[in-house]
Amino acid sequence: MALRKIVLEGDEILRKKTKDVKEINGRICELLDDMWETLEEHNGVGLAAPQVGVLRRIAVVNTGEDGVKVELINPRITESSGTAEEEEGCLSIPGFVGTVNRPERVRVEALNRQGETVAMEGEGLLAKALCHELDHLDGILFIDKATDVRSLEDDA
Repeated sequence: MALRKIVLEGDEILRKKTKDVKEINGRICELLDDMWETLEEHNGVGLAAPQVGVLRRIAVVNTGEDGVKVELINPRITESSGTAEEEEGCLSIPGFVGTVNRPERVRVEALNRQGETVAMEGEGLLAKALCHELDHLDGILFIDKATDVRSLEDDA
């Protein structure tokens, strides 16, 4: 495992649409492991492959709730309901937060590292994190949806 550098806003890779993973191999598993290490080092909730410079449909999420740690390869949202307006931030836009309207509940289907199709439902923080990371896979940042982006220094 290795720490990867987090790509920051302004880098064009964050605005590109990712490509599906065609084959889950050792390189993909190594990328997942590196993403976990990077996420933990930065105390994040989620991390998408473009945030570490890789244009593949891969994301990891760890909300810290009930041991929920998920790896998502080629994920897609299949259902969503409700709305929740909450504050969020992003490791690629350090020092800033904004209020974003997201679904309260989502259902996501993806592949795991064994190549098996998995489905999961999330609500609250997990739903928000899943939507945030899947947006990254389509080149969308939270600031594109936020109503009031502000510096954390302004809150101090």
